[in-house]
Amino acid sequence: MASSRMNQDEALGLSEDLTCAICCDLFRDPVMLGCMHHFCRSCITTYWKGIRGPALCPQCRKEFPNKQFQTNYLVAGLVEKVRASSSSESMKRLQNKKEQLTIMIKKDKERMNIIKNVAVDLKQRVSSDFKALHHFLQVEESAMLDQLRRDQIELEQNLKCHLHALQKAVQELEQTMSSLKGGHVGPVELSELNYRPHVPAIKEPNIEGFKSKYIGPLQYILWRKMLKKLKPGPLPLTFDEDTVHPSLQLSRDKTKVVETEAMLPYKPNPKRFVQCVNVLASQGFQKGKLYWEVGVGTKSKWDIGVALETVNRQVRVKLCPNNGYWTLRLRNNTEYSAGTQPWTRLRVTSRPFRIGVFVDCEARTVSFYNADDMSLLYSFFNGPVGKAFPFFSTCLSEPGQQALPIHLLYFTSMAL
Repeated sequence: MASSRMNQDEALGLSEDLTCAICCDLFRDPVMLGCMHHFCRSCITTYWKGIRGPALCPQCRKEFPNKQFQTNYLVAGLVEKVRASSSSESMKRLQNKKEQLTIMIKKDKERMNIIKNVAVDLKQRVSSDFKALHHFLQVEESAMLDQLRRDQIELEQNLKCHLHALQKAVQELEQTMSSLKGGHVGPVELSELNYRPHVPAIKEPNIEGFKSKYIGPLQYILWRKMLKKLKPGPLPLTFDEDTVHPSLQLSRDKTKVVETEAMLPYKPNPKRFVQCVNVLASQGFQKGKLYWEVGVGTKSKWDIGVALETVNRQVRVKLCPNNGYWTLRLRNNTEYSAGTQPWTRLRVTSRPFRIGVFVDCEARTVSFYNADDMSLLYSFFNGPVGKAFPFFSTCLSEPGQQALPIHLLYFTSMAL
């Protein structure tokens, strides 16, 4: 390698010595003047034709009595060797460059195939999810239309029975009236003229109730039903009081956490965070797909994500995957970052008031969404292996700043 490098340097120096001062290129058919300077034959000939007066050397300006020069075959041979060597080195460089480009082309083609395969899989998954939604809506539509038909038939049947009774009563009255006009009614029968045909009473059909049953907030009703069918649906989380930092207070239903002005009494517990104002959810997981939402409101800073069960709660560490944390954070009211090493700053166009967290344990992905419009904020692709828990940190409020809570958002089955 050193020898090759030295040869290249020698060839470069020699090529400089064998360069024509007029065309600044390697000599072509080199000739030597009386002053021992060399030029290309065509270059010096053209140069002398363009000047008046005696022949001069373009380099040293020495005058000659006539325009004569001498062919230098030794220099010509050296030029050819340098030219051949330079061409060979150029070919090697070009060949190396070609090989590098070929490798890059191969990698790009492999990436292209990967993208195509991933796209096929994603299309199948999207189609499958929409097919399930379409099926749900079709089943609900069919069931609702069937119920509507049954309600319609019931109302119409009651009215038909009443209508039939009324029509029968009219016929009986017409027959009586016809007999009376023909004088066919005897004295005894006259006493029966006050006879009234029996018409069964019916309940007034509730047409308004029938209408309101099917013109209510239909889409909202279906959405509430659909929510129970979602896979994964919003996970009903609660905060784990055994893990909560003493400076945090939980609500009675354990769905809200807020920073307190003074530390609360607590029992020593290896599960409890004691260095940072953190808390875990009570519900852990290590398989399947899960989704939950967290209300952050207008808090100026927070950390939200996932933590391994094995994280050390007694020390202060950086929230990153190497330490068992996959988090999204907010600082200074507008600075969003993903908990990588180092931090990955995120460009968030619309401030989220709710954060959605999606975990696919088998695919090892942890994704964060702006739950207000479900736009993706960031995804980790090296997610947890082993049991993990939803993780939350309210962060310490600035002096004089009101402490705002973090909420766990979900729909209970009773509310549905």
